[in-house]
Amino acid sequence: MQTWYDSLAKPPLTPPKKVFGPVWGALYLLIFTSLAIYFSTPLKPHFALTCILLLVHFTAGFSWTSIFFGRKRILWALADIVVLDLTLIAVITLFLKASTTAALLLLPYLGWGLFATYLNLGIYRLNRNTPEADT
Repeated sequence: MQTWYDSLAKPPLTPPKKVFGPVWGALYLLIFTSLAIYFSTPLKPHFALTCILLLVHFTAGFSWTSIFFGRKRILWALADIVVLDLTLIAVITLFLKASTTAALLLLPYLGWGLFATYLNLGIYRLNRNTPEADT
């Protein structure tokens, strides 16, 4: 059975759907470990700012799936994922001040996020003349 996502034109390098689950499983493990290290570190410069950025970041992350797959709003999802990327870069920068390990554990997540941004942008560009592209 073909889904809405299956019917979209996709950019080169789009992985098969079966890749996403294992990648996210590994990333969630790294994210959890990074957060555990960060929150157990005694000195956390800019703690309040870091917490706010984490809240914005995870809100954007959880919203993306609903916006892209639920509402089928490709352009809005692209804007959301850019917020996700920018807040993650800021969080990594702030984590570096408290724990290099915690920051480095987030780099694969950043790489995947930037790759997902490429995919979202590519899907938008290839499908921009469809109702799903958001006018």
